[in-house]
Amino acid sequence: VQLQASGGGLVQAGGSLRLSCVVSGRTFSTYVPGWFRQAPGKERDFVAATSWTGQSTYYSDSVKDRFIISRDDAKNMVFLEMNNLKPEDTAVYYCAVRSRRTGEFGSGWYKGQKEYDYWGQGTLVTVSS
Repeated sequence: VQLQASGGGLVQAGGSLRLSCVVSGRTFSTYVPGWFRQAPGKERDFVAATSWTGQSTYYSDSVKDRFIISRDDAKNMVFLEMNNLKPEDTAVYYCAVRSRRTGEFGSGWYKGQKEYDYWGQGTLVTVSS
């Protein structure tokens, strides 16, 4: 399984970007995808995840109400629409998928990096003030 993220770039505060991630393989519909980010000098943090159907979505408090995660199983893709961007959103953004069985989403397992089996290479988002 390979993941290829794209869509990063330089944007002014208040602007928007849409990240895309293509996932190879024929069983994408059974995967749980997520997005993480790593700011300079900081650890990689959870940003967003979505369920198998895409009907349930989960966000970190810092991006809730500004970012939207979605998936298109026909294209083997997961997206992260980022609105009202802030300088503190500057980071390398990574897409990841979990292919193994999962626990209940209510437990919050999706926030852990170790819960994901495959990772993309990252795409840089820079938000200027």
